[in-house]
Amino acid sequence: MTLHRPGRPGDLPPPELLWARWALVAVLEANTEAEGRGVHRTGHWLSGTALQLDDAGCTWWTLSRRGEGRYVLYGEDESSAVKWHEPAVDMLAGAPDRLPYEKLRDLLQGWELGCVYWYENGTWARAPYPEGLSDDGLDCGMSRFVDRAEVSAYWPTPTCRWKASRHRTSSTPRRPTACLPGPWTPSAPPIPPATSRRCAAPSTCPASRRRCSPAEPSGMDNVVPWTRRHSPSRSS
Repeated sequence: MTLHRPGRPGDLPPPELLWARWALVAVLEANTEAEGRGVHRTGHWLSGTALQLDDAGCTWWTLSRRGEGRYVLYGEDESSAVKWHEPAVDMLAGAPDRLPYEKLRDLLQGWELGCVYWYENGTWARAPYPEGLSDDGLDCGMSRFVDRAEVSAYWPTPTCRWKASRHRTSSTPRRPTACLPGPWTPSAPPIPPATSRRCAAPSTCPASRRRCSPAEPSGMDNVVPWTRRHSPSRSS
């Protein structure tokens, strides 16, 4: 799916879906080293009640829940022309009361904000843009979560490791002994990896990418429970 440039409120999926996809990527990227970087962190992560994205150069974004059925999405991509437009664009025009105005105004004063979208009453909205504005950065920043194929690219799948038996003869077919994490392409269904896995269908695992059963627990087995615990619908 291609987002408009500049973005339109209708380009964004429901906030619950946006949150779920963003949180999933954050879980897949999480590790002890990243958790210890504090304000210098990059990638995708959960910070308090907000999801964060920062590539340390071209784009950064925040998705925050502002009460029941209310969200705010704000950030900046280098492609945005909003903050440089003359006359100035009021990015908070028409915004509801529950936005983090102190934070947003600090970003505006520092020329660090590229656009703001908010969600309430079942719909996304933003400030009106002047005719001829080329881009607000929404496409470059959020297309990774709007397009399901792009989200799926973050998810690895297992590959089967082949090992010949000591008793193997020339007529004995080789069989995979374990499935290990490997790269995923959109043509194959996403399968959670594990440290070591036994193939449910060893003879066909490489060709069909059948689902493998875990031989032992791994951090990836906690993806779904973690995402459910941190979903907006379960927040207080």
